[in-house]
Amino acid sequence: MPKTQVSTDALRSPNGVFSQATTIEATGRLVFVSGMTARRPDGGIAGVGDVQEQTRQVCENVKSAVEAAGGTLADICRVDVYVRNMEDFAKIHEIRARYFTEPLPASTMVEVSKLAHPDYLIEISAIAVVS
Repeated sequence: MPKTQVSTDALRSPNGVFSQATTIEATGRLVFVSGMTARRPDGGIAGVGDVQEQTRQVCENVKSAVEAAGGTLADICRVDVYVRNMEDFAKIHEIRARYFTEPLPASTMVEVSKLAHPDYLIEISAIAVVS
């Protein structure tokens, strides 16, 4: 099922690993991935104090969830990213670029004062369409 990255000169080009908008034929199953954190399968928290290591673990967790639903990261059409420090934007997108390729999902990133555990620096939820 083709996913298309939407781009228009009427909007500024994104400065991160995301598209202005994404279209996807909705003839498959919608998969809603809950907010994933840096929690490893053994219960420990990966990369305490290291936003890049936490981002890597979060992306691995999102990948595992979408794969368990029968999809891949390429099926993800939207991500919502919650970060403790917006100054980490470039570091986070450096890691995201290893997981998400064009056509990129639409995305929102917001800074929050707290997440579910004081050691979490980032959380990502996602929506995918899986055929």
